[in-house]
Amino acid sequence: MAEKNVDILLLGSGGREHALLVKLTESPHAGKIYVAPGNGGMYGLAEKAELDPEDGEAVARFAKEQGIGLVVIGPEAPLVKGVGDAVRAAGIPVFGPSKEAAQMEGSKKFAKEVMGKAGVPTAAYQSFTDEQSCADYVRSLAGPCVVKADGLAAGKGVIVAQTTEEALAGVHECFGGHFGAAGKTVVVEEMLEGPECSLLALTDGTTLVPLATSQDHKRALDGDRGPNTGGMGVYSPVPILLPGELDQMVEIEQKVIDELRSEGITYSGCLYGGFMLTKDGPKVLEFNARFGDPETQVVLPRMKGDLVEAFLACDSQTLDPSMVQWDDDWAVSVVLTSAGYPGSYEKGKRIFGVDDANAMDGVTVYHAGTALDADGNLVTAGGRVLDVTAVAGTFEDARNRAYEACDKIWFEGKTYRHDIGIKAIKGRANL
Repeated sequence: MAEKNVDILLLGSGGREHALLVKLTESPHAGKIYVAPGNGGMYGLAEKAELDPEDGEAVARFAKEQGIGLVVIGPEAPLVKGVGDAVRAAGIPVFGPSKEAAQMEGSKKFAKEVMGKAGVPTAAYQSFTDEQSCADYVRSLAGPCVVKADGLAAGKGVIVAQTTEEALAGVHECFGGHFGAAGKTVVVEEMLEGPECSLLALTDGTTLVPLATSQDHKRALDGDRGPNTGGMGVYSPVPILLPGELDQMVEIEQKVIDELRSEGITYSGCLYGGFMLTKDGPKVLEFNARFGDPETQVVLPRMKGDLVEAFLACDSQTLDPSMVQWDDDWAVSVVLTSAGYPGSYEKGKRIFGVDDANAMDGVTVYHAGTALDADGNLVTAGGRVLDVTAVAGTFEDARNRAYEACDKIWFEGKTYRHDIGIKAIKGRANL
């Protein structure tokens, strides 16, 4: 660990990056922090860097010129494009996997093949590159299945189909160009049953340090209805885990890291496992190559530890479990969205009440789709606008405080789910 302060460049602009920024500023080793592009809530803590976060050479050049000692890559797109490789080639530490390792998210087919070789439990699958053979396979299943665009689709390239007709529509959506190049290869999986659980972990390619469990709410509407989104709310930890399930999930993620290393791929950064807690134990739904959004917004506020130290240790392959500890508190985050999300929505709506919400005990409002207008006013600039996070000693207090804070914030078209965390209250037997 460097004795002097480390200047940092953070890539990304969502709620995840705002949460990372807040945690990075808490480190005694954090120097000046730049963000590219950032959002309306991040510029008070960091300076905006005018560069394209997906242009590896531009990122490396800026980092070199500014004497950056750590580049933190938030979103998946720069990782899959190899931005981390360009920065590492310039001799600058990076938090985030290489382009090769990021295929764990960038290609569902690649991830499935790695899981198969590692011997970890996941849904049975077939992959296809033409619509006709894919549709024929879906018809042969004659029942529920999951249709996934192989590449990156901003969390929306997954169709959970209860009927053959829904599955065929999903196949057509993928191959029809709805998800661009991401849909040129399509993966069809068996439908797994059970509650979902996310487990983020830090890794240097050998050592894996699990973070806290969390549970996202993907559907747009109350009662898990409506279209899939990037995430409408989340809580941590997950109380419905059965004895041994967390250990099984950690073991699965370690096996994947070990398998990649055996293939000559060092996976350094955050490995995010999405699991289904089935009657036969946890099975992998998907892996992501970065911190989850909105999971980060409830995991990092509960974490004790120096994030700068941990991130540098991931890059230098010196990660130690002692770098991360946990409080026994609870965190709940409710996502405020623009009307129409995940479909089309309007931008530029003035936002009020964020300061009042932030003033509440245990509440932090992380900005996602926000910007500052010409007059310096905070306005909406995306589908997911704000992540209203509350931390408290009990789950009920955290949940109540998060919703109380949501009531203090207003913008035209403000939309959110009212049932975030109800699953935790119901218990495993009632899900």
